[in-house]
Amino acid sequence: MFKRDGMDQIKEGKNLSSLTHVEPKNLYIVYMGEKQHDDPSVVTASHHDVLTSILGSKDEAQKCIVYSYKHGFSGFGTGLPGVVSVMLNTHHKTHTTRSWDFLGLDHYQSSRSSNLLKKAKYGEDIIVGVVDSGIWPESRSFEDRGYGPVPARWKGTCQTGQAFNATSCNRKIIGTRWYTGGVRPDILEQDYMSPRDVDGHGTHVASTIVGSEVRNASFGGLGGGVARGGAPRARLAVYKVCWGSGQNGTCSTAAILAAIDDAINDGVDVLSLSLGSSNEIPGTLHAVAKGITVVFAGSNDGPAANTVLNAVPWVLTVAASTIDRAFPTMISLGNKEKIVGQSLYHNATLDSSEYYPLFVSFKCDKKSLASTNLTGMVVLCYAPWEASSKLPAQGFVNAVTVIAKSGARGLIFAQHNSNDAINNLIVDCDGIMACVLVDFEMAYRIQSTGVCTELMIVVNLNSRVCTTKSMVRISPAMTVVGNGVLSPRVAAFSPRGPSPAYPGILKPDIAAPGVGILAAIRNSYEFKSGTSMACPHVSAIAALLKSAHPDWSPAMIKSAIVTSASVTDRFGMPIQAEGSPRKLADPFDFGGGHVNPDKAADPGLVYDVDARDFTKFFNCTLGAQDDCKDYNGKLYQLNLPSIAVSDLKGSITVSRTVTNVGPPDATYRVVVEAPAGVDMSVEPSVIRFNGGRKTAKYQVTFRAKQWVQGGYTFGSLTWLDDNTHSVRIPVAIRTVIEDFISDTS
Repeated sequence: MFKRDGMDQIKEGKNLSSLTHVEPKNLYIVYMGEKQHDDPSVVTASHHDVLTSILGSKDEAQKCIVYSYKHGFSGFGTGLPGVVSVMLNTHHKTHTTRSWDFLGLDHYQSSRSSNLLKKAKYGEDIIVGVVDSGIWPESRSFEDRGYGPVPARWKGTCQTGQAFNATSCNRKIIGTRWYTGGVRPDILEQDYMSPRDVDGHGTHVASTIVGSEVRNASFGGLGGGVARGGAPRARLAVYKVCWGSGQNGTCSTAAILAAIDDAINDGVDVLSLSLGSSNEIPGTLHAVAKGITVVFAGSNDGPAANTVLNAVPWVLTVAASTIDRAFPTMISLGNKEKIVGQSLYHNATLDSSEYYPLFVSFKCDKKSLASTNLTGMVVLCYAPWEASSKLPAQGFVNAVTVIAKSGARGLIFAQHNSNDAINNLIVDCDGIMACVLVDFEMAYRIQSTGVCTELMIVVNLNSRVCTTKSMVRISPAMTVVGNGVLSPRVAAFSPRGPSPAYPGILKPDIAAPGVGILAAIRNSYEFKSGTSMACPHVSAIAALLKSAHPDWSPAMIKSAIVTSASVTDRFGMPIQAEGSPRKLADPFDFGGGHVNPDKAADPGLVYDVDARDFTKFFNCTLGAQDDCKDYNGKLYQLNLPSIAVSDLKGSITVSRTVTNVGPPDATYRVVVEAPAGVDMSVEPSVIRFNGGRKTAKYQVTFRAKQWVQGGYTFGSLTWLDDNTHSVRIPVAIRTVIEDFISDTS
């Protein structure tokens, strides 16, 4: 990694004698491709030798290297033979009780116990690496009672530091490492210089994946039950790369690369990264080539299109969905009408038997409320005209910041009908005031009953008008679980495809629970929402599949998860996607659909990919190979469990190969749902397997029905056998005339 002012010299192979001390914001990562020696010390020495030959000083070379990547790949070098690419060091943001039962992984009632959990022995001795903000080792979720010795294949270490000693590791947390390179000193000062988690994000993620059973977990009595991870007997390896807390937190690419490099050598089976990145992290490819399944969060920037991140084909990219749990909160008005909102309000900041004056503000910002005395009141923020220009979470943050300082006793916040990451922010109201969410319809009914408000400025008055009806009472929230809650739905914040970087790869891959997930934070349990919460659900399922099918490659595990997913909700209706307005979900919302763990354990057929094909794809994105002339335009030829064609001109034919992992003798017949405006045919339409045949190849031909510069339409291709297997892949097709803006209307 190098200082910024040497970047052009690095790319051009010029003299680098001007390079001096490395600053975090000026770091560059030099990727040298596959490692050339099995001894890591030799690889590290070669990195120093390269820099020494360029800088003319061994001491300067030592100063310039922050990380030496030596296990999965050779990281480093410059302008000399063997250097593949140079990229700027960037920074990334970090993106349960009920959710596992909701997914069918219930092992408390023997008659309903999950087949996958039993077959996988609850993830026994699978090692999951969590690359995040660290760990809070004292949490009950990481107790190691009943665990045997650490697996002999584990090569990692328990790196200690501030407030974290050797006893912080145990037979559950079997390894820890932490990385500060590329992080600003002012951010490091906010954190523990150790694996200890100041933010809580990493602890929440880790407990969702591998957390041991903790009874009577709740957030102030809400969501009460047994908190556990999806693979509760798996082991945990912690790699702290994220520093600081909240919006000030950051995760350096340089540190992430170093963590992945170490994880490859340490012996993890699954890597979980609840991080967002618009740039590919090359170390993940080498992890997959070593047999490690890599799972990423897809970002929290939905519902706009082209917001999905981490879109390379060899990783699982996860969207977020809701579960069948809600927290209704009764709002009683002075006219005896009752309105139901949602909140996490549970403490006695309000007297639930008392009515409070209600103030309606049509703009809850500092300027609008500066001259208003809100002491002792409940404030309704009602601004539907801002819905198209301001995200609910943004408006909520502004409102809480202003109203919490005003002396008000409560906040009722109106938003469009969606599930947003705003649930994270409601936690911040805890102990300060009651915060309740309502939709615009409910807010209209509240404000139309006769409220205590200031008259509109257009009549040049500033007098308060109050009636006995303009009072409100807020009751504590309740927990409701089950069929009364429409679920799952794709969350509004969940990212949408297509990927702008790789439109020939359908992303996200899968949706999983990511709204209102209760998991460990320090010594307690809190709700969090985001694809950061959805990612660990898929990571845990991948760990279970690895235990149940140790011979499956990462591509096979990914395929099993995607092709067995559900596109209907609990009532057999098409899954919906939150937004404004709500709509039926399509593959750019949830990929293959909503994850179904037990079906993934027995998928029937899988789409496997030779890691060398992924390597060729990656090398071609660097423009470093001679055989890449047509490759980038044919990403749809990768043997993925999906098909995305962004540039259909006339007709194309796509090939796929399936591998039979079900009964040795089987016959599958194809069922096609063609995208609108496209003819779609499959040859052969029937494939047969016997004891001697494990794989079958088929071709799909797409023909545009009309010659237009159009948008995407969606379909699917499903192989059905005579038993219970349904192997479905999503299809997204866009017809074009020329390679310019897709929509000419």
